[in-house]
Amino acid sequence: MTIYCLGSINIDHVYQVPEFPAPGETLTCKAYAFGIGGKGANQSVAAARAGARVVHIGAYGAGGEWARDVLADAGVDCAHVAMVDAPTGHAVITVDAGGENIIVLAPGANRAIGAAQVEAALGAAGPGDWFLTQNETNLCVEAAQMAKAKGLQVCYSAAPFEAEAVRAMLPLSDLIVVNEGEYAQCRAAMPEFDAEMQGRALIVTLGAKGARYIGPQGDVTVPARKVTPVDTTGAGDTFLGYALAELDAGAAPEAALALASGAAAIQVTRQGAIEAIPLRAEVAAS
Repeated sequence: MTIYCLGSINIDHVYQVPEFPAPGETLTCKAYAFGIGGKGANQSVAAARAGARVVHIGAYGAGGEWARDVLADAGVDCAHVAMVDAPTGHAVITVDAGGENIIVLAPGANRAIGAAQVEAALGAAGPGDWFLTQNETNLCVEAAQMAKAKGLQVCYSAAPFEAEAVRAMLPLSDLIVVNEGEYAQCRAAMPEFDAEMQGRALIVTLGAKGARYIGPQGDVTVPARKVTPVDTTGAGDTFLGYALAELDAGAAPEAALALASGAAAIQVTRQGAIEAIPLRAEVAAS
């Protein structure tokens, strides 16, 4: 079927550093890279490279057409990606020698998406399709409500973590995806979180320890592949895009998590976010 992703499109500025700077410290980077990212864009591209049909709903500012074109070249339907009167979102990313990262976001156009734009994008959607969103755009709740009214399943990436956003999205979500830190934040902010998840599905990514699915189809943990990471930026998004594409195709959770784990393992051995996401054939051959 189709995955409709309401998601961010960011210009990523990536700085390779020997270690993260301390407060007040000025640190010269070892290398600099410039590219496209954003949790929504990353997830859309990952799902498309996994083989899903993906429609992206997003926005960019004047001069940001090339960012939309990167998604289109990756196989994402960008008919509902619009130019708005706001700067294209961007992220400043520092990556240390161990591949870990610290990210600062400037939302820009990602917070200027119109309701009519979302409604038009979902015009052809229906039961069997998925709606996917994160916490980097406006209209997440309103769009999820539109999607549910049309019979879509809703997948919510509860990142970057915002307690109020999770509270609003939880009743509308069929599948929630978090990393282990975000899962701990959900439970701390919402003591009722686990109880509210009854009847819904939860995927928790565990870094080097793998990933866990808890939901109507059981409780399954899949180990991570052992690799030496170069850059972990976008790894969780790659995992989610691949996992959702497999679930959309009818795969069992264990198979979906296994394929997603393989994709993320390849992605972290490369520099960057979208440009590091592997094709399905690469994952199958690994």
